[in-house]
Amino acid sequence: MEVNAFIPCFIDQLYPKTAANFIDILKKAGCEVNYNPEQTCCGQPAFNSGYWKEAKTMAVKFLTDFSEAKTIVSPSASCTGFIRNYYERLLTGEAQLNKFKQLVPHIFEFSDFLVNHLRFTDFQAEFNHKVTFHDSCAGLREYGIKKEPRKLLENIKGLQLIEMEDTTTCCGFGGTFAAKFHDISAAMTEQKVENALKTGAEYIISTEASCLLNIEAYIKKQKLPIRAIHLADVLASS
Repeated sequence: MEVNAFIPCFIDQLYPKTAANFIDILKKAGCEVNYNPEQTCCGQPAFNSGYWKEAKTMAVKFLTDFSEAKTIVSPSASCTGFIRNYYERLLTGEAQLNKFKQLVPHIFEFSDFLVNHLRFTDFQAEFNHKVTFHDSCAGLREYGIKKEPRKLLENIKGLQLIEMEDTTTCCGFGGTFAAKFHDISAAMTEQKVENALKTGAEYIISTEASCLLNIEAYIKKQKLPIRAIHLADVLASS
């Protein structure tokens, strides 16, 4: 199956290895992967900050960059959910709206795509660690994934998943929320990491790199015995 990889700017700039592992995973699942190097941000940061004109510019560029795409897969439910749920509002009255409506049923977050569409869940991965899982707000509520990442984790040799308390509670990142309301954000991150530590896990896994960056910053600052890692990196382990 031919797919087009959408690598969000956050992952491209800060977690390039995760992007490479994501593409390798799609190939292992039997996909022929296309990557357009002209792609950039989906426009979500601008939109969430009230800059809708700038967000519309990014939406038009996204549709231009993926004008030939039949299927788009991304390692971020946040960006994918934003595109699915808000581009129509941004593009109302624009010529690109019809193009978006044709494309939107074929835009997927990668765990959803692997589990529900390809029915491919076993990558012969091995990860001999206790882990816990953080459900990102966008993944859980905006895109609608929960069982899919866990289904993929079930088939990883040596991995022991221990669910934390309040796994569906926000980690405190929330994009610009972490900058505008730093004290509240830091308290939420502390609670999230403390709940993870109570499980005895060595790693916090998530599908959202932005959440992981926020969590990882707190862990490093406090010198805590736990690490943050993206699901794609775990699936690529051996």
